[in-house]
Amino acid sequence: MLEALTGFGRVLAVKLYRLPRSAAPDVPTLPCLDHEAMLHDDIARHASAYLQESPSGDLHEVAWYPTEHRLTIDAVSTWGEHSPESRDRLLARLRERLPDYHIAVHEPSWWRGDRRVATACLAQVSLRDVLLGEDTAAIRAAIDRLQVIGNLMEKQSRVASWGVRTLTGPLLAATGVALFLVLGALSDRPGETAVDVESRFIQPLDVLRYALISLLGGWFLYYGLKAVQLTGMANRVWKRTAEYGLILAERKRLNR
Repeated sequence: MLEALTGFGRVLAVKLYRLPRSAAPDVPTLPCLDHEAMLHDDIARHASAYLQESPSGDLHEVAWYPTEHRLTIDAVSTWGEHSPESRDRLLARLRERLPDYHIAVHEPSWWRGDRRVATACLAQVSLRDVLLGEDTAAIRAAIDRLQVIGNLMEKQSRVASWGVRTLTGPLLAATGVALFLVLGALSDRPGETAVDVESRFIQPLDVLRYALISLLGGWFLYYGLKAVQLTGMANRVWKRTAEYGLILAERKRLNR
């Protein structure tokens, strides 16, 4: 893959997953934290490279899956570091040099909150500074600040998760009882038998009762899913800080 990128730009760092370190060029090299932290290990071995395009200086990440003849341009990790025109030039270069490979672009996901993660990271430290910045002490301090933000996001997600688990059952039960009593009281009329009440009110009252309980349950479900989403975003912020720290340590080892 690196040969195919000759002339496009220089490699700034490499991430490896189940590939020997000796295969990497003499640049900062680190493990692929995104896939090392997976619950399963059926991910195909691969290598990812951070590239800087020569004319524009834009940054890109390209993942190479040799056993699957697949390339992925990760637009999430380099969010805000390249222009659409630069990415189009990279796509054209890869398709020209590697016509047998399937090439895809990994775009930010709304559900996973990728843009929020990228924005939070860029607000503290940019990937460009980590890869190319000279003031390593200031960069290290910015990475530490980002790690604090990731820890706070994780703690906030715990608060929301415990809140859902603690309140969902009792509140749904109390709401069900209250609806039963209130709507049951509305159905009482002097002189009516139980059969009359049932025939007149059972359908609309049941629909209203179940609709209100469903709305409350749906709100708790949404709140719980947002807590899960925030946990995932906090994990990705933490992994980003760990990756930046490893790159900075490798640059120091290589005197770059």
